[in-house]
Amino acid sequence: MRHYKCLKNQRFEQNEFALIPLRDEDILKIRAWRNEQMTILRQNEYITEEMQLNYFKSQVVPNFDASQPKQVLFSYLKNNELVGYGGLVHFNWLDKRAEVSFLLDTKFTNDTIVHDFFFENYLYLIQKVAFEDLILLRLHTEVYDTRKHHIDILEKCGFRFEGRLREHIFIGGKMVDSILHGKLNREYKS
Repeated sequence: MRHYKCLKNQRFEQNEFALIPLRDEDILKIRAWRNEQMTILRQNEYITEEMQLNYFKSQVVPNFDASQPKQVLFSYLKNNELVGYGGLVHFNWLDKRAEVSFLLDTKFTNDTIVHDFFFENYLYLIQKVAFEDLILLRLHTEVYDTRKHHIDILEKCGFRFEGRLREHIFIGGKMVDSILHGKLNREYKS
């Protein structure tokens, strides 16, 4: 198993859920999910197997040994089975902030109750990583306004609405707004 130099802990657990550093064996599953869910991602083209492996080697692996990585990605497990992935991306180490990233296995995305339960547990864990282990001061998210239930879970978990980027992205033949949320470390502690 790979380890992140920047983390004191390498496994974060909540009930049957866990976050562990992104595993090599999960890379191609993640590629499939990304290709199946392009409308919710900042991804404009299908990712080939070669592209995914090259990205992992050049953009993910170097972060494991960095004291201030560009991104910290995790395999998200339920009862030790991969159900998603995500992490902290677009770090600004000077200001101690990062963006939350999350993608669930496509087979769970059509059941809102399951999706929301998995996402809520993920948010609990990623906040432990960010606010307790890395001692970040702020987390932020960007979600397309087509994902109302996703936004509801962010707000249920204490992420505050911070803005709307109007007609920010082209999805399904129309322009869609991006919704911005944030959470501060001091709000997490309370």
